[in-house]
Amino acid sequence: MTEEKVISFPHNLTLEDRKKLVVSGVTDIGGYDEQTIVAQTERGELTVKGEGLHIIRMSVDLGELAVEGHIISLQYSEVQQSGGFFSRLFK
Repeated sequence: MTEEKVISFPHNLTLEDRKKLVVSGVTDIGGYDEQTIVAQTERGELTVKGEGLHIIRMSVDLGELAVEGHIISLQYSEVQQSGGFFSRLFK
């Protein structure tokens, strides 16, 4: 029987002038468009709302997400969904 090693990343948010957001501890992206990005993190589901949102960097290996645009709100939810965008893409 083999054990699957789970890598855990620290979870941090850095928001610069409500224009650039860097999130660490991201495990998956549930979905995104120019108004909403839903990210699965080590601490729950994070919903980023704004205008003209663009993912400029997403590294599953490093657990990092970088977003640019006008950020209006950040909201956490304890509900975590399995099978986000990147997990479906790399099956």
